[in-house]
Amino acid sequence: MAKAAVTAVLAHKGIAAGEVSLLGCDDARIATLNADFRDKPGPTNVLSWPDTDLAAATDGATPAAPDPDPDGAVSLGDIAIAYETCAREALDQGKPFGDHVTHLLVHGTLHLLGYDHIRPGDAALMERTEVKILGNLGVPDPY
Repeated sequence: MAKAAVTAVLAHKGIAAGEVSLLGCDDARIATLNADFRDKPGPTNVLSWPDTDLAAATDGATPAAPDPDPDGAVSLGDIAIAYETCAREALDQGKPFGDHVTHLLVHGTLHLLGYDHIRPGDAALMERTEVKILGNLGVPDPY
């Protein structure tokens, strides 16, 4: 599931190869990470740590492309995803678990590529991009 999601994001962005480290964990572990890195105690569904800040300076602009290594691959960063939170959210939202996890993996990978949802234009761009990538994977619009 992770390989398909990351590969779909990379293909959408025209990136030939990339590397992402993925941690699948429980709510206790992601709550600790969330507190340590975001000062937000409590579990969340997905966290990401990009290797390079690619965020656009202008709200709604496309983030910068990552620089590939000499072999053409890109090291993107790390993602942590919490099984318990994802399972609970999927149930609460009436979504198939696999679709929800795929969405969050696409979401996390886009964060590694400089996408964000803090500013309104960035959020709209990220959502459109997620919907397009998820559609290519056969996952319905999660919004």
